Amino acid sequence: MLNSAGDCFVVNQNDLHDCQQLHQPLLKEADLNEGEVLLAVDRVAFTANNITYAALGKRFQYWDFFPVAEPWGQIPVWGFADVIASKHPSITKGTRVYGYLPMAPQLKVQPGDLTDNAFTDKSIHRTHLALAYNQYQFTARDPAYRKETEALQMLLRPLLITSFLLDDYLAENDFFAADQIILTSASSKTALGLAFMLQHQRAKRGKPLTITALTSNSNLEFVRNLGYYDKVVSYDQIGDLDASQPSVSVDFAGNGTVLAQVHKHFADNLRFSSLVGAAHWDQRGAEKDLPGPAPQVFFAPGYWEARAKELGAAALMTRFASLWQPLVGSVSKWMDISELAGEQAIKQGYLNTLDGKVSPQQGVIMRM
Repeated sequence: MLNSAGDCFVVNQNDLHDCQQLHQPLLKEADLNEGEVLLAVDRVAFTANNITYAALGKRFQYWDFFPVAEPWGQIPVWGFADVIASKHPSITKGTRVYGYLPMAPQLKVQPGDLTDNAFTDKSIHRTHLALAYNQYQFTARDPAYRKETEALQMLLRPLLITSFLLDDYLAENDFFAADQIILTSASSKTALGLAFMLQHQRAKRGKPLTITALTSNSNLEFVRNLGYYDKVVSYDQIGDLDASQPSVSVDFAGNGTVLAQVHKHFADNLRFSSLVGAAHWDQRGAEKDLPGPAPQVFFAPGYWEARAKELGAAALMTRFASLWQPLVGSVSKWMDISELAGEQAIKQGYLNTLDGKVSPQQGVIMRM
C-alpha cells in the first residue's frame, strides 16, 4: 500500500553543498492519465559521475529531467525501479526496469517507442533531452542483466558506455596520431573503464599506445595495483613525463590547473584534448587560451546517437557487450559495495562523494 507522502533529495543548483529532503505527495493509480505508468524507485548508484551531472546541470540540461522548484534540483541517477501502477495497455504492474531516475521514491513516465526490450519516456518536459537518457530497459529482456550483479550494473554501465564510446571515438580518429593517451582523475570509474578497454584491445589494433594515469598521491598505489595503466604518476609529477611524446589528453577531473599543466608541458606535441567529467568540480576553469589544441567537450549521448545511425543500435550494443563482461569480471574482484538507506545516510553519502571522500574502490548504492 502506498504511503501518502514521500521525500526526494534535492540540491541547490547554485551551491551544491546546500541539500535537503523535499516533501512531495506520493502518486497512486488514480493520478495517472491513460498511457502513463508509475515507477517505484528501488535502488540507485551514486558516483562522481552524478556530481558531474550536478556541476554541469545548467550547461547540459541535467536539471530538466526531473524538475523541481528552483533553486533546487534533482540529480539524475542510474538504477532500478518497479512498475507499481499502470494505465498503459502493454506494461504491467510488477515489471522491473533499468534507467535514468530521480533521487525520489517515484517517477511518472509516459512510455512510447515501445519494443520488446525497452520504452522511451515521452513526457513533454523530456522531449528536448538526449534520447540515451530517456530510455528504460526491461530487465526481463536485457541480455546484460543479472539479478546478482544489479549493483555493478548501476555503478558501472552508464560510466562504461561513456568509456566505450570514448574508446571508439579515439580509435575512429586513429588516436589523433598520438602514441600516448593520458587520463586525468585516473582512479575514476569512467577513466578505469577507458584504460581497461584501451589495454584490452591494444594487441588487436596493433597500435602500441602507452596508457598513462594522472592521479592524486593518495590513489597512486590503488591505481598501480590494478594493472590497467602502463604509467601511473601523480599530478605533481606531470613535469617528469616525456614532453616530446605525441599525446592525447582525456580529462576526467575538470581541474583547470591540471589541464593547463598538461597543455603547457606537452605544448606542440599534444594532438588532442578531450573534456569528459568533472570529478574536481570545484576547480574547473583555466580552460581558455591554453597552448596546443583547444579542449573539446565529449558528450557521450550525442556520440552514441551518431554512431547508432552509422552502425545500427544493435550492432553498437553488441560491441559494448563484448567489453562489458570482461571488465565487470575484473572490477568485481576489487570493488567494495556499500548500500545506504535513510535521510541522513543518503545525505552524507552525497556530501562525501561531492567532497571527494569516497575511496575509488568503493561503490555507493542508495535505496530510495
